[in-house]
Amino acid sequence: MKPGVRLTQRQGTRLTPQLQLAMRLLQCGRTELEHLIEDALAANPVLERVADDGPAHTGDEPLDHGPGHAENGEPPLPAETGAAAGDEPDWHGIAEPVSLQSHLNAQLRLSPLGPRDRAIGEALIDGLDADGYCTAGFDDIRAACALQPAPDDAEIETVRHLIQRFDPLAVASRTLSECLLLQLHGIDAEPAVLAAARRIADAHLDVLARQGVLGAAKALGLAPDLAGRAVAVLKTLDPRPGAALAAARTEYIEPDLIAERDGTRWRVRLLDGHRPRLRVNAGYGRRLRAGAAEQAVIGQYRQEAQWLVAALAQRRDTLRRVAEAVVRRQTGFLEQGLRGLRAMRLQDVAGDLGLHESTVSRACNGKYLATPHGLFELSALFASGVADGGDGLQAADAVQARIAELIGAEDPAKPLSDAAIAQRLAAEGVSIARRTVAKYRDALRIPPASARRESA
Repeated sequence: MKPGVRLTQRQGTRLTPQLQLAMRLLQCGRTELEHLIEDALAANPVLERVADDGPAHTGDEPLDHGPGHAENGEPPLPAETGAAAGDEPDWHGIAEPVSLQSHLNAQLRLSPLGPRDRAIGEALIDGLDADGYCTAGFDDIRAACALQPAPDDAEIETVRHLIQRFDPLAVASRTLSECLLLQLHGIDAEPAVLAAARRIADAHLDVLARQGVLGAAKALGLAPDLAGRAVAVLKTLDPRPGAALAAARTEYIEPDLIAERDGTRWRVRLLDGHRPRLRVNAGYGRRLRAGAAEQAVIGQYRQEAQWLVAALAQRRDTLRRVAEAVVRRQTGFLEQGLRGLRAMRLQDVAGDLGLHESTVSRACNGKYLATPHGLFELSALFASGVADGGDGLQAADAVQARIAELIGAEDPAKPLSDAAIAQRLAAEGVSIARRTVAKYRDALRIPPASARRESA
């Protein structure tokens, strides 16, 4: 085939720095956002905090910043700051233990990745459970990334394998077997013992759990002594690599929003009054005798500060709009509790607001709404549903709650069978099969009618 040059056109979405910042802030939970703001205030001299009880400042008059600042009232550039030699460290300023996600994101930022792979990595890290396992499916990761073109499974797996080698080792594994096999790579032990440990971790963990060392030895055709030493190696590994960081401190969840009744309507109010208000010091650099290079640096600081202030305002507006849309669709839940929860999907709220589903997902994950029935993560109010006999769908969680109510009110001597429960739900307008009742009952950890009769 004769070589040549050919021009092609392809549509795509480029994530500008402003858009990347807005997406990152929207995804942040309350604590992570506060840390990010504090870091930005420390790193950017053009960004400043607005005192709630102080007069408005235009940025044109000098500020009294206290000792350690230039005579013209402007703080020095970061390169000029720092503790003097011999100063005692500020132990009171040491941060509390960071979360697993923050710990991994810090390593991700130091990795030689492009913006696309970094976005995939952030979505993977955000989807880890408390033990550090990757429980999010490929479609969930693609939705959270909002990249065009969307990453394929192989692209996501490549980034996941990189994260698995972060600290703690083997985080982001999908199975216990994968987690242990990855940790075995760094173990210094006899080759025969390591080989046996790998074989057990690869395909015989269930045999080991049910039948012990002797069962594993028999299944693998190993001498009991060798199998015992292999199991001893496995016991030195961490089956929950993220648990130590997840449990590093007790998290006290504070709501981001509150749903309040206003007459016959429900309103949403943001609870961010204690957070620092930020602004750009427009006068920074005007009185500083700096050359062109320094002025260019100041200009970059100013631009970044403007982006942050605008992105924070956009985050606040988006979070409020999404929460209002959720509350409009879930007034039954606010008034009746879990029984009134309606089926709701990300695309439903996205369609209401004209937003992308990934934007709604970012706004809901890790954001908590205070309701008359307790504190709920916004994402927990999305649920699949079953036909309710009317013009809508009832959330599966609401059906489970009703099943629990029916069983709780039954005659212990004549407990309700799954078929009887299905008939009662049908009489209430909820069409559900007997096997679905059994599935929901099992999810509630309620034994079948025969076992309930025996224990009564």
